[in-house]
Amino acid sequence: MTDDALTRIASALERMSPPPAPPPSFSEATAYIWRPDPDRLEPVATVSRVDLVQLIGIDRARDTLLTNTLQFARGHAANNALLWGARGMGKSSLVKAVHAAARAEGLPLILIEVAREDLDSVSRLLAILARSDRRFVLFCDDLSFSHDDTQYKSLKAVLDGGIAGRPENVILYATSNRRHLMPRDMIDNERSTAIHPGEAVEEKVSLSDRFGLWLGFHPCSQDEYLAMVAGYCDAYGLRIDPDEMRAEAIEWQATRGARSGRVAWQFFTDLAGRHGISLNPKDQ
Repeated sequence: MTDDALTRIASALERMSPPPAPPPSFSEATAYIWRPDPDRLEPVATVSRVDLVQLIGIDRARDTLLTNTLQFARGHAANNALLWGARGMGKSSLVKAVHAAARAEGLPLILIEVAREDLDSVSRLLAILARSDRRFVLFCDDLSFSHDDTQYKSLKAVLDGGIAGRPENVILYATSNRRHLMPRDMIDNERSTAIHPGEAVEEKVSLSDRFGLWLGFHPCSQDEYLAMVAGYCDAYGLRIDPDEMRAEAIEWQATRGARSGRVAWQFFTDLAGRHGISLNPKDQ
């Protein structure tokens, strides 16, 4: 084969598999989304979030995660955290809010969102982050695993770090509706059909044990739900008769069959629209 042919083949291979993009300087944004194949970190110009003070009814989880985040951002010891529990109660919002609180104190903390289906590429991401002098919170939202799912093995690279250990400037925050990251009926089924029931699901169930912090989120009371709505009204300057707001908010949650922070925000969005108020995302 001639040298010219080899050169053409090499050029074709480079076009099919381009070299990875250079690591970012992390100066263009405070939050990024991890995109593999090809590996890159996409900057997020504006993070969709609410202020920490607007997260009502989750005081203990809020204070615990904020303390842990500030410790980490200041270069001190901190734990990976699993935020689990009821839907719509502010798990994802809390992660973004504590990140914003750390940034407000001038701490160089970067938030990086990693999709569950991209966990098998996380070792490459860790290699990029380990070379930086910034500190990073990896954020995996709505994390759960099914019976034949092997992505949980990749998650251990973040939690345990393997033989090299996890980079000291990286921590993981994950949210899930499930405390053990897999359905309870699946756990019970595997235990009942296995030769060694105690070992059948130990590897998957013990994954949640690798999180140093477990923060539970539970359905809110009616008073907490109404306080959330009132907090949004105050934050956006919406003036409404308290009795009218209460009656409409209760009717709204009755039609949804649930009370949560998400339902409170959805009601307020409708209320704000009827009062001619725009809900533009706040700058990071």
